[in-house]
Formats: sequence, structure tokens, C-alpha cells
Amino acid sequence: KWKSLYQIQGERKRIMRETCSKYKSNNRRIITPYHVSRIFVEDKYRVLYCEVPKAGCSNWKRVLMVLNGLASSTRDIQHNTVHYGNYLKRLDGFDHKGIYHRLNTYTKMLFIREPFEKLVSAFRDKFEHPNNYYHPVFGKAIISRYRVNATKEALRTGSGVKFKEFIQYLLDVHRPVGMDIHWDHVNRLCSPCLIDYDFVGKFESMEEDANFFLHLIGAPQNLTFPKFKDRHSNEERTTTKITQQYFAQLSPSQRQQSYDFYYMDYLMFNYSKP
Repeated sequence: KWKSLYQIQGERKRIMRETCSKYKSNNRRIITPYHVSRIFVEDKYRVLYCEVPKAGCSNWKRVLMVLNGLASSTRDIQHNTVHYGNYLKRLDGFDHKGIYHRLNTYTKMLFIREPFEKLVSAFRDKFEHPNNYYHPVFGKAIISRYRVNATKEALRTGSGVKFKEFIQYLLDVHRPVGMDIHWDHVNRLCSPCLIDYDFVGKFESMEEDANFFLHLIGAPQNLTFPKFKDRHSNEERTTTKITQQYFAQLSPSQRQQSYDFYYMDYLMFNYSKP
């Protein structure tokens, strides 16, 4: 079993490197604190984890906290503690020497997810539930720019953004409000052409990949990757089928443009075109 998992890792890294050498000229760029700002540090087991939202990141942070001795079990850690507790250090918090030392000696990993599924998962989480950041900041701007005859109430609250409007915003080069980590490219978040990741996991094979990774770093035997869904746990996880239902609301050209938008992520992580 381990042997086939080693082979899968080798193949994923090969495709990633080949894509980088073919499309990216930044292989020799200097790594700045900006490039490592999404990378979390676990010094005890010497792990660097690049956070990709909607690809198991809450549970990965729980695992890192347990490895670090900050909690005895992943079950004990609340969502807000994970995301707002600032218990985990980020790599950009270290000086130049500290950053390079860790990049050169720690096990660097990231977990990714099929780009459209990740996008729909982010949309459902941020726009279909009350949210006192995404509605006023993104919702208001999206509704006022893309909705004809929007009601005063919608303009005031920014709630009720439709998927089609969200996609219009995403594809607009003059978008009224900036990008967000929840729908940015993995390519941009984790700089895989600049940082040579040792391990590339996939959300779709999370349990197997995660426990293989924990085995590789010599984590305690009783620590396994948590299976629970972190937010809106009564709701079904975003699946391929659910993703298709959302994309069915778009025109063929919007679907094609969305694919083009995430093209590098599709290519680099070997996801087939939907």
C-alpha cells in the first residue's frame, strides 16, 4: 500500500514540476515573505503546510495543533480557535534566515481540490449563509455591479448573491472588489513553481493521503485525520453532482471562461476538464 502511495506522490510532483517548467519563468525568483504568507509552521515535527481553503484546511490546522502539543485531540478544537486563535505560526513571521532554514529542512506539503468543486464549496459557505464579512464586503459590491434593478434591501445588506453574479465578478478583469483566498488560484496561494513541495495531497483522496503523510512524518499512531465537516455540518458536502447543478446555471461561454480562469490549477494538479 505504501509503495503505491509513494508512486502517486512521485507522479503528482512530476506533473507539477513539468507544468512549472513549461509555463512559468519564475523558477529562479527570490522567495519573499509574501510567497510564504499562507504557509503554517509546525516546528516539533518539522512540517510546513500551505493552506488552501476548502480543501480540508480547518482539519489540517487541528492536526498541526495536536502535533505541536497545543491540544490533545482534534475533536477538542473549535472552528474559531482554529482560524482566529493564532496558535499556529506562519512562515512569513520568521526572518529571512528562519524562512530559508525551514524551507530547506522541513517537510513541505499542500492539499488541493478539484477547482470548480472548491469554488462552489466556497460560494455555498460564504454567500448562502449569514456572514458579516463576505456579505457587506463582497456581496454589496457584486450586487450593485451585476444585478439590474437590485432592491434597496439587497444593496444594503449584500445578502443573496446568486452564483451567476458571483461568476461575473470572478471573471471581470475590472472586478469591483479584490480577490479572496477562498477562490484564488492554488498557484498564487502556495507558489508551487517557486517552492518545491515534498507532498501533494488531494481532497478527493483525503483520508488515504492524510494518513500516509502522518505516517511519513512519524506522527503519533493514535493521531488520524479528522473526518468531521467543520461548518454547516448538517449540510451535504459539495460533490461533483452539486457542482454540476451550480455550473448548469451558467452559459457555455461562462463555463469555458471559468475553466480558463483555473486552467493552471487544472493542469498542474492533473484534474481533467469538467
